[in-house]
This record gives sequence, structure tokens and C-alpha cells, in this order.
Amino acid sequence: MTAASGQIPLVEYLVLGSDPHLEASQCTACGARFFDRRNACAACFGTGFARVPVATEGEVRTFTIVSHAAPGIPVPFVPAVVDCDGTSVRACIVNVEPDPDHVSLGMKVRLTTFPIGTDNNGIEAVGFGFEPQEDH
Repeated sequence: MTAASGQIPLVEYLVLGSDPHLEASQCTACGARFFDRRNACAACFGTGFARVPVATEGEVRTFTIVSHAAPGIPVPFVPAVVDCDGTSVRACIVNVEPDPDHVSLGMKVRLTTFPIGTDNNGIEAVGFGFEPQEDH
């Protein structure tokens, strides 16, 4: 979705709509993927990039449970690195109790989106995270 429909993604690589997903910039020379803007590939120094969709399901590779944060930041929360079919994505694990009994290495997760705020014009900002797959 776009701002015209009342929503805007928090980051440029989050694609909203009927099939929310992330898009990476993939080096056309070596296939390395990046989410931030690049002038050259950090792996091979190539300068050509193509936008490619990232798998919406993945596996937790590493995580931590944050229990102390700056004032105004709700805790606890679970930042993680998720392997989405070979693409590493940094995001929070959401919609789960933030403790070691409910979050684990190798846990199967899927992309989810959620509203994070609305501006004075009624435009809703949308963020993303990963939630446990139902069969976990």
C-alpha cells in the first residue's frame, strides 16, 4: 500500500499490500544481498543491483532478550537475526512471550506487519517483525 491508501512502510525495503514482503538489493555480479542503499557491493565491488523479494518465512539464527532499555522503550523485547532462505534479516520476534521458554534458536518464523503510529494527516506507519509459525 502507499501513502495514498493511508499507510506507509517504516523502511523502504518493506513492501505493503496484499502480500507484504521485504525486498533486498541483490548484486547482479555475485548475488550478495543488502537492505541499505549501496553504490558498490561490499563482497565483490560490483555496481549493478536488482530488487529481489526475500522469503517471508525463516529460521531464528540468533537472538537476545532485552530487559533494560532507554526510557520510553517498552521491555522486554527480542531482537533477532532470521535466515530467510539465505538472506539474513535483522528484526524483532513479536507476538510471542519474550522469554527462553517461547523463543529459541532454529525456531520457524514468518514475516508480519503491524501499525506503529499515525501522523496528523491520518497516515499510518507500518513496521515489521517475525512471529512464530503456527506449527512451532
